[in-house]
Amino acid sequence: MKICIFGAGAIGGYLGAKLAQAGAEVSLVARGPHLEAMQSRGLTLLEDGRTSTVAVTASADPADLGPQDYVIVTLKAHSVPPVAGRMQPLIGPDTTIVSGVNGVPWWYFHKIGGPLEGTRLESVDPGAVQWNGFGPDRVLGCVVYPAAEVPEPGTIRHIEGNRFSLGEPDGSKSDRATALSAALTAAGLKAPVRPRLRDEIWVKLWGNLSFNPISALTHATLDVLCTDDGTRAVARSMMLEAQEIAEKLGVKFPIDVERRIDGGAAVGAHRTSMLQDLDAGRPMEIDALVGSVRELGQITGTPTPTIDTVLALIRLRGRVAGLYD
Repeated sequence: MKICIFGAGAIGGYLGAKLAQAGAEVSLVARGPHLEAMQSRGLTLLEDGRTSTVAVTASADPADLGPQDYVIVTLKAHSVPPVAGRMQPLIGPDTTIVSGVNGVPWWYFHKIGGPLEGTRLESVDPGAVQWNGFGPDRVLGCVVYPAAEVPEPGTIRHIEGNRFSLGEPDGSKSDRATALSAALTAAGLKAPVRPRLRDEIWVKLWGNLSFNPISALTHATLDVLCTDDGTRAVARSMMLEAQEIAEKLGVKFPIDVERRIDGGAAVGAHRTSMLQDLDAGRPMEIDALVGSVRELGQITGTPTPTIDTVLALIRLRGRVAGLYD
């Protein structure tokens, strides 16, 4: 089984390191000093107080790696459409694209059934580049839970979590899903195959939709923004608007809004990925996490006044910082 990690940053690097340690045939697509470090010194993983380094196959050019059985995409959502064409050398007749990207996935309405079947989402897949370039039948969904960081080129620090939930768009327990689950499990990761992956997508999105932009606008950590009366009320309102949209699409939430916010507070003094990107001068995942939900609101005829307000503010914050077009 040949597995390529496209976007070997913090999460992709963690995944690649665990697979390589388990002896899997894995390769990584990366760039810059991080790539150079992996090529010259291997990939170092800091985990549970231990340091380990493993030799990996890494390249900036997918053509060097050839067709794969699985291509696991771990880029930021806005980074995928511009490089979809570059990924083609990795794709053979039986290649599965595993979408491990935050937010509403571009394939969301593939095999969902009903009147919205086949709907494209412009906010996450402008011009349907991924839908047309990969083909939705290739896609296996993935909800990514680990937290990791790159403290220096060639090094991944694992912070917490090791679950990568997998799911077919039609909810079936396919051979390709169970085979990848087995490979990830052999690498010491949790990889359940879910019949209702969209439910998990929304529970994670609930937090990303609200906590991320609020933190980037206020510079507050999760424990603060989830317990301050004002910002907690904004997050609650955004989540309730999102819940109404999701339930119209058939999603079932296993917890309520208050428990989801309390869960965010329990994480502690965590700086969200959007706040980290803003501080580091990197483009933020505004459209995948917030704009996509607004688009779904329009598709389902659901008003989203709080989401619209926060989206306008974070988009302007991004433009002022030169990080959003």
